[in-house]
Amino acid sequence: MTLEDFKNTHENDDTPGWKAIDNQLFSVYGDLEPRHYGPLCGLHYVAGGSDPIDGVSIYDSNNQIFHRHLISYGMSELYYNEDRVGSHFSKWGFEFTMRLTPFHEDKGDPIWAIQVMNNLARYVYSSGNWFEENHFVSAKGPIRSNSDTEITALIFTIDPELGKIITPYGEVTFLQIVGISSDEEKALGSNPTIGQIEDLLNKMRRNNPLLITNLNKK
Repeated sequence: MTLEDFKNTHENDDTPGWKAIDNQLFSVYGDLEPRHYGPLCGLHYVAGGSDPIDGVSIYDSNNQIFHRHLISYGMSELYYNEDRVGSHFSKWGFEFTMRLTPFHEDKGDPIWAIQVMNNLARYVYSSGNWFEENHFVSAKGPIRSNSDTEITALIFTIDPELGKIITPYGEVTFLQIVGISSDEEKALGSNPTIGQIEDLLNKMRRNNPLLITNLNKK
């Protein structure tokens, strides 16, 4: 899209990047309404808030098994910005997703997972280093604080349903966060190779093609 085309099709108060994400979600969920959560601190990051994620939508999915599908808004360019038109990647080039089965310690939606996304986003914004598929992060303990889960680390892959999209600001990958157990983390080691992570993901896909994270896993 050229800048001229962009100006002809968008107003200053438009949210082209946000709408591009919504359009991709519509292709999977149709008219199903998600539960949407704004910044947990109550103030958007650009306005001085502490949460880089501007919002997270949560869908109830019955694909494979019942689970909650979380999608972030804020790692890609969301709002009207003529300077970003035609870029190769939209801001950081991705949005986080995560798929979770209900966990017995949660009361309703897994708000803690939104905070996990914000913690990862703070690292990206402060360090300038972004995440890609087959990356690895150790949580140094349960990924849900103060819980009995044995899920202690995260690996990343492309969301199998949402994939990648092209927006007026460039490419956006829906980067799924996948939780792994302490035993799986030990098997990977502290600095796993891309090949090791790919092998683990392929093994997990045999019985879990959507790579749904189950905090009850033993």
